[in-house]
Amino acid sequence: MTTVDTSPPRPRDDVGASGFDRYFKITERGSTLQREVRGGFATFFTMAYIVVLNPLIIGTAKDIDGRILGIPQVAAATCLVAAVMTILMGVIGRYPFALATGLGLNAFVTFSIASKMSWADAMGLVVLEGIVITLLVLTGFRTAVFHAIPMQLKTAISVGIGLFIALIGLVDAGFVRRTGAGPVPVQLGATGELRGWPTAVFVIGLLLTAVLVARRTRGAILLGIVLTTVVAIIVEAIFNIGPSFTPGNPPTVNDAGWQLNVPTFPKDVVGSPDLSLIGNFSLFGGFAQVGAVAAILLVFTLMLADFFDTMGTVVGVGAEADLLDEDGQLPGVERVLMIDSLAAAAGGAASVSSSTTYIESAAGVGEGARTGVASLVTGVLFLLALFFTPLVTVVPFEAASPALVIVGFLLITQVKNINFDDYAIAIPAFLTIVLMPFTYSITNGIGAGFVSYALLKVTQGKAREVHPLLWVVVALFVVYFGINPIENALVN
Repeated sequence: MTTVDTSPPRPRDDVGASGFDRYFKITERGSTLQREVRGGFATFFTMAYIVVLNPLIIGTAKDIDGRILGIPQVAAATCLVAAVMTILMGVIGRYPFALATGLGLNAFVTFSIASKMSWADAMGLVVLEGIVITLLVLTGFRTAVFHAIPMQLKTAISVGIGLFIALIGLVDAGFVRRTGAGPVPVQLGATGELRGWPTAVFVIGLLLTAVLVARRTRGAILLGIVLTTVVAIIVEAIFNIGPSFTPGNPPTVNDAGWQLNVPTFPKDVVGSPDLSLIGNFSLFGGFAQVGAVAAILLVFTLMLADFFDTMGTVVGVGAEADLLDEDGQLPGVERVLMIDSLAAAAGGAASVSSSTTYIESAAGVGEGARTGVASLVTGVLFLLALFFTPLVTVVPFEAASPALVIVGFLLITQVKNINFDDYAIAIPAFLTIVLMPFTYSITNGIGAGFVSYALLKVTQGKAREVHPLLWVVVALFVVYFGINPIENALVN
């Protein structure tokens, strides 16, 4: 017998909302248009450094033929890809995730791929990686892997990303630096102590942002970035500090200088973008240069790093925004993964390396962003940056990095949800958490967590508790960690 539900319908949070509001679920997710705009600005300012940093990595390095892509060209293409893919994420993915060229991936492309072939061939492999990972989304494999991960390991990924993003902020600001020698890999400042006005600006910004967040001030993170930038501009105007590194023969090193951007207004604020690099790739040229086996291994390495960096970011930022369901899944994650996969191919097609979802999106979430509207704002700002690239460089690392440290704290608070009494989950969670910052890689942390989780379950006689797809991923990570001896064995 069929039972008819005669109870009154549950009221919707978005009743009376506009079509725009309902499409992006602004009210439904407990956000407002103002929060989304603030979040979009905060995300942009915390990741705008890629407009400067990516050209310095890719635009200045020589390929096997001695060709250089050029800083202005890479800067323009970086802005365009970030703008288009972030806007697509907002419209189609409808989550507050921003995309741009992936740090680490760009260095791998530059120093491990382009050193063996031409830039066109190297970027062709990046495009190929993007195509393969897109096919994995279309077949449902990438989404299925996302759903196969135990909830507490997902929580560990979020916590690890919190530590990682905090370390990124500390390193970017020069508060933590490499020692260069000795048994301790990092230290406080350049000489074991804090020196210089830029460091003082970072400390001021960190304390200011912490106070604003603790007082629940609206727009705390964005306000912290803006106010700290103003302080930085004033400090530079008074003391004329300059950059930490100036190229030359010999180069000039200033330990007390600004880490990347010097906070001064440029003479030329507006410029015409040079987009000549778009479409400059050869899809299978790399196979002819290094051979099929070596090329496939390079594509595999790119794909695995891209695959799990994105997964970690989506889980971490989604958890911080309270967007995950009771099973730790992100509703509609297929759309997010599809845009991210297409972004990888788009980055290669534009000669800026694989583009991916940015963990700095957490800065926007910290401002209250919960929908794709924030991504629209960030994307439009990147589009404007095409013509105002000099103005983007006004914000120094020392002003943007405090936001990353505070967002790192917000992500780390989820550690309370991990059961540390169960060593079979606690040890993999611990390895996931610590290896992300210690190896400067989200992928390494996830891989160590997955492999150790499977191993411990086997030794406990609970192998059946490991999802079949997770076994596939574990096998892939074993190959990933052993890629160098495997490559040497196959090639030689």
